[in-house]
Amino acid sequence: MDTLFDGEFARELAKDSSGGVAKRNTAGEQSTAAGRPLAVRARPTTLEELVGQSHLLGQGSGLRVAIEQGNPHSMVLYGPPGSGKTTLARMVGESSRAAFEELSAVQAGRAEVRAVIERAAHRRAANGGQTVLFLDEIHRFNKAQQDALLPAVEEGLITLIGATTENPAFEVNGALLSRLRVYALSPLSVPEVETVLQRAASQDLTVEVAQEALEFLAARSEGDARTALNALELAGATAAELGEERVSLARVEDALQRRAVLFDKQGDRHYDYISAWIKATRGSDPDASLYYLAVMLEGGEDPRFIVRRMVILASEDIGNADPGALSVATAAALAVDRVGLPEARYALAQAAIYLALAPKSDAAGRALAAAESHVRDHGAAPVPAWLRPGPRPGQQTGGYENPHRRPGHVSSQELLPDTVAGERFYEPDDAEAELALRLEEIRRARRSDAR
Repeated sequence: MDTLFDGEFARELAKDSSGGVAKRNTAGEQSTAAGRPLAVRARPTTLEELVGQSHLLGQGSGLRVAIEQGNPHSMVLYGPPGSGKTTLARMVGESSRAAFEELSAVQAGRAEVRAVIERAAHRRAANGGQTVLFLDEIHRFNKAQQDALLPAVEEGLITLIGATTENPAFEVNGALLSRLRVYALSPLSVPEVETVLQRAASQDLTVEVAQEALEFLAARSEGDARTALNALELAGATAAELGEERVSLARVEDALQRRAVLFDKQGDRHYDYISAWIKATRGSDPDASLYYLAVMLEGGEDPRFIVRRMVILASEDIGNADPGALSVATAAALAVDRVGLPEARYALAQAAIYLALAPKSDAAGRALAAAESHVRDHGAAPVPAWLRPGPRPGQQTGGYENPHRRPGHVSSQELLPDTVAGERFYEPDDAEAELALRLEEIRRARRSDAR
């Protein structure tokens, strides 16, 4: 992997036995900058340059103070790829007066960890020097490897900064985790990724980049700045080799291996596709439902907009033909809220398939419409005295019959106002056969009791 320090300076740091402070070798970096990936060249070095993670870096926050004051503490940076974990770790290390060591758990083992600890002990013994160890992908270490870090962290011999894409509650040993502060990073938003791309394009590319190309990369990189920057660099290099004056949408499509979907979130297509999804799902075609869902997701549609329509459809078009549909739709809405994209797309797909295959009924909506029409035409009739909550001046109350004290828990009283008695608003349809039988039994029992 790319390291913060290059060339001789990296070797000096690895062999450091004096406890001296590691400084950034800017001359060496400048001489090799041309050969480094754009994602590395564009990596911010100050908080002012950093894009995203404002929820962790507000004024007075623990992480910001650690960077500003150069007083690091052991931590785990937990977040999706390309969200800035490595960048933040290196900022913490560079801001301190500690020696900065970096390992990848993919390549390193217990021997490499022991070597870092030995160097840290030597620094401390020599002149009290401190050591910061950045361990990328810490979740790749097994229990024994993580246990090897525990004494050094516990004694303050090293300040450990772990980075992981996996939930540390499950992937980091409890004893070690209890000595680390966990910071959860969020995927970058589309505008944040676009800001990163615009900055990189203006500073590091030799060809102009079309605005639509930047917007496409920002929308389709799923919050991963590294993915977006790598695709932009490949597209820029290809355009330069072919003598093109600028990086086009087609060029970044090829670099990202995705095609731009003709989908305007603010225009007619926004409504065309959600309308198509609703009608395909109402028509019980799961393939068409999934297709239109995929178009919307690929086009960058807000998943909250989609899942709201799922919740509506679950009641409007399925209703009591399958009451579980509403539970599935609301669970998908919760997943969108709690998980977000890209993972929430699985919940959306699950819900789309369930809703498409569920039996359909619009009886609930028709029943409510009938009741509303009656109220609009005739006004609101007075509530029968036995249904009121308590006595009022000049009015009689009482006589309410509790159905729990009746056979079958069915009330024999008239529960509609006098002027509405006998009206029928709800008529079950064929998909609600069980409800229709239950309703007929209730009405028969109520008629019998009334006699």
